[in-house]
Amino acid sequence: MAGQRQFDEKQTLHRALEVFWTKGYGATSMQDIATATGVLRGSLYNAYRDKETLFLCVFEGYRDDFLSEAAEMLAHLDVDRALGDLFDFTITSMTEGIPPRGCLTTKTATDTKAEGPRIETALRGLLDALEKLVRERLSKEDARLRLTVSPAEAARVLVTMTRGNVVMESVYHDAERLRATARSLVRALLPAGAPVAE
Repeated sequence: MAGQRQFDEKQTLHRALEVFWTKGYGATSMQDIATATGVLRGSLYNAYRDKETLFLCVFEGYRDDFLSEAAEMLAHLDVDRALGDLFDFTITSMTEGIPPRGCLTTKTATDTKAEGPRIETALRGLLDALEKLVRERLSKEDARLRLTVSPAEAARVLVTMTRGNVVMESVYHDAERLRATARSLVRALLPAGAPVAE
C-alpha cells in the first residue's frame, strides 16, 4: 500500500542506532544504515527523507529508553545509592562494546558534521530532561538538607560530570576511575551530616 513502510521499523531503528552509536553521526552514511538494516537505501530515503531525520527518529527512541532507565536508578530511597546507580548506569552504557561505544549524546554533540538546530534541540532535550530528573530527586528532603548547593546547581554539576566522564573514558579506558571520581563528586555535594546553610 502507498505510504506503508515495507520493513520492520522498530528493528530498523534499533540497528540504525547501533551504527550511529558505534561510528558517529558524521561517519555514518545512508548506505551504512542500509547494509546494517537490510533495508534498501531508496526505501530509507522514502521513509525518512534524509540522514538527519532518520537520526532524529533513532535518537528519540534512545532518549526515551535512557531517561526511563535513569529515572529508575534515581528512584532508590537512599540518595547516595540513587546517584551511585545513575553513574553506574551511564558508565556501563558508554563502556560497552569492543571498542567501547562511548556516549551517543556526547559523541553527537562533539561531531562537527552533526550541526544544525534540530539535532541541537534533540541533544538539549535529553540533557535538560536528565537534569530535571536529578533536580527532582535532590529536592527531596533527605538530599536537600545535606546539599552544599541548591538542588538545581547540584543537578547541573552532576549531569555535566556524566558528559565529562565520556571524555575521560576515551583517554584512560578505566571504568573504575570514572566511578571513583563520581563518588568523590557526590561526597562533595552531599557530605554526611552537613545541612546546607539557610
